[in-house]
Amino acid sequence: MAVFVVALAAIGALCAGTAAAAPADQRSRATAKAAAVTVPRDPMAAVARMQPGWNLGNTFDAIPDETSWGNPLTTKATFDGLRAQGFRSVRIPVTWYPHQSDTAPYAIDPTWMKRVKQVVDWALEDGLYVEINVHHDSWQWIADMSTDHDKVMARFKATWQQIATTFKDEPRALLMESINEPQFNNATDAQKTQYLRELNTAFHDVVRASGGQNKDRLLVLPSEETNSAQHWLDDLSTTMTGLRDRNLVATVHYYSWYPFSVNIAGGTTYDATSQKDLTDGFARVHDTFAAKGIPVYVGEVGLLTSPYSGVVERGEMLKYYEHLTYEARRSGFTTALWDAANDFLNRGTMQWMVPEMEALMKTSWTTRSGTASTDNVFLPASGALTAQTLTLNPNGQTFTGLWEGDRELTSGSDYTLDGDRLTLTADALTRLAGDRAHGVNATLEIRYSAGVPWKLFIRSYDKPVLSNATGTLDGLTIPTRFNGALMANVESTYADGTAAGPASWTTFQSFDNYRADYSANTTTVKPDFLKSLKDDAPVTLTFRFWTGDNITYTITKSGNTVTGTTS
Repeated sequence: MAVFVVALAAIGALCAGTAAAAPADQRSRATAKAAAVTVPRDPMAAVARMQPGWNLGNTFDAIPDETSWGNPLTTKATFDGLRAQGFRSVRIPVTWYPHQSDTAPYAIDPTWMKRVKQVVDWALEDGLYVEINVHHDSWQWIADMSTDHDKVMARFKATWQQIATTFKDEPRALLMESINEPQFNNATDAQKTQYLRELNTAFHDVVRASGGQNKDRLLVLPSEETNSAQHWLDDLSTTMTGLRDRNLVATVHYYSWYPFSVNIAGGTTYDATSQKDLTDGFARVHDTFAAKGIPVYVGEVGLLTSPYSGVVERGEMLKYYEHLTYEARRSGFTTALWDAANDFLNRGTMQWMVPEMEALMKTSWTTRSGTASTDNVFLPASGALTAQTLTLNPNGQTFTGLWEGDRELTSGSDYTLDGDRLTLTADALTRLAGDRAHGVNATLEIRYSAGVPWKLFIRSYDKPVLSNATGTLDGLTIPTRFNGALMANVESTYADGTAAGPASWTTFQSFDNYRADYSANTTTVKPDFLKSLKDDAPVTLTFRFWTGDNITYTITKSGNTVTGTTS
């Protein structure tokens, strides 16, 4: 509650400054907004100009307030920085219900509305396209349509009536999205189709009737759960056709093949299955909408885990983002990167968190970068070394060389290339590994004719060692000598071989249940996993490493106590 009060006070102060502006200054700002972006009349061309996009995530969609989920108050500098980084559009998700009466007339707090308008205006003044929506309201009250249909519809219409009226004179660079990830409790597929069609149609009618620029503003309509399953796309297509409005945009979200996105069920790599999920999904959306002249806005793209959490391996993550942007560009889609909190851009400086990700993402907006089957070559810390082979993925580029810093390695003596198979010689590896201390001994770059070079880490390792440990349901921390190895995933089973953990359908639980801290030499088993276990039923954990090593370990929960023992 204290955070909520302080944040509202800060918002009030910011809004007071806006409200106190002289009428002439207000006209000047409105003129600046109108001149900032020239929006093509053709909807396909207009949405194309929004690429690339970014989400101001976990901010105005946070519950109950802008700073409640750990992000700072948004300032004009946020959008200055976003524009400087090359982004052309920003999606500003907004959750309205914490600032709205839950009975008729469902009035939205004017202080909240004024604050939302303030940040929208800042973004527009920076020459950015902006999209706003009704966000987490989707599951907080709209999802109850099956049991409270009339009230939900009345509140939804009242919500959009107020938003549309407030923003009706904004330039067409502002887009409006009816509802984020629509979902409906205890509803059949047929009911879901009906409910979403009612909502999208009501949104369209309310906004269009509000006048001003809303008469031909681009309106964004989602599929059920913003999913790309063909039957949901067909339902949305039917709705859009029935509205007979050329200024409509279809939207879906994409967070990759689920097993890869959270590293569950053995989904450790961006493999052929994950790639097919992306290409097939985008093809369905393209054929249903873009191929027919209907613009597509992929309003959220990313992974279901933080890009720097270690849940998805670094190189596999980079392959995914490279491929995602390419497929979107090839399909003619505009994408908005989901950034919850310093995942990609530092909210304080609006600089990229990791230069490597910045280079890859910015390059992928216009061309492709080559990758390889791995970004790690693991070498035993003792004994004779042998040649190591990996497969190049040029992605349409040409291999131009292998480098260590500013030194180019020599073809023949340091490496050989047979088609796409790159082999590092034993002599080169021996030199690069040096004294073979655990960890990274050398960093190479595979360079292609265009795009970002692919980093290849030469690592020395010994088999990891885990030790006995005692903890509670709040977490079990296992002393671990990683010895230069990197953990890939964990299999967890009861004595009868059945899955142990929150996901009953796989023995490979989401890797987010564990945390490997390589600097502290610890492995933490997290509370959600421990609390899901049966009492006094030993669980075998098999820790699997990218080196090929598998280490078994036993944990047993007894009440609030958890013990771990080496096998």
